Amino acid sequence: MLFTKESQPAADPQKNVLARLSSRNQFIAVSKGHRAFCKGLIVQALPQHPINGKKIRVGFTCSKKVGNAVTRNRAKRRLREVARTILPISGFSGWDYVLIGRVQTTVGVSFAELKADLRQALLTIHASTKI
Repeated sequence: MLFTKESQPAADPQKNVLARLSSRNQFIAVSKGHRAFCKGLIVQALPQHPINGKKIRVGFTCSKKVGNAVTRNRAKRRLREVARTILPISGFSGWDYVLIGRVQTTVGVSFAELKADLRQALLTIHASTKI
C-alpha cells in the first residue's frame, strides 16, 4: 500500500485512542467526504483539517428506520465495539469516520461479518484516496 506522509495507518494501536465526533457540524462535514457501503454498515470518511491534529475521530448514528430505541442502541453498541477493535489498527491517523447502522442488518449479521465489513470499507475508502 502507498501512504502519503500525512495519512498513514496508526503505528501503535494501544496509543491511538479514538476521539468522538460530537457536533452536528462535524457529522455534516464528514458526510461530504468519501463513502463505502457494506452489508452491515455504511462508512463515511474525511481527512481532518491539519489544525485538528492527528487523532482518529469517529461518530456513530442510526436512523429510526433501523428500529425502535432498543434496536438502535444495540446497533450503535455493536458499531462502537467494531470501531474500537478495528479503527486503531486499520484506520488512518488524522481522519474522521462516521459509522451508520443499516436497517435490520447491523443487528442481524454476526460480529465477525461486521468487522470484515468495516475492514473492507476502510480499504475501499483509502484505495480511492491515493494520489
